[in-house]
Amino acid sequence: MFPQPADGHARSMTTAAESPTSQPPHVRPFLRSGTDRMAGGVCGGLAEYTGIDATLWRVGAVLFTLTGGAGVLVYLLLWVVVPSAPLPEGTRPSLLEEWAQRLRAAVLGGRDRRA
Repeated sequence: MFPQPADGHARSMTTAAESPTSQPPHVRPFLRSGTDRMAGGVCGGLAEYTGIDATLWRVGAVLFTLTGGAGVLVYLLLWVVVPSAPLPEGTRPSLLEEWAQRLRAAVLGGRDRRA
């Protein structure tokens, strides 16, 4: 039905981007922000990951909280589960941040998704 190439081999529909020697695109990890923080850096991290302004993420979190109350639960869950980006030099984590790190270690059992 379809003409065969002159060499008798079927042609592949691959492109140069699909060749086995090309590397997959680098995937940025989702981390809580180390610099753009109001509470735990979740909205700042979402902003860095998606490119959408952190203010819009914060407004969305407030709206999500006011319309059903789940926004607070989602924020706290992300605060505990998502690892933090490195803090700026000379900055110590807050007491709440240390608590979230300990809780994260307890919940994930020492497994770190960044590794």
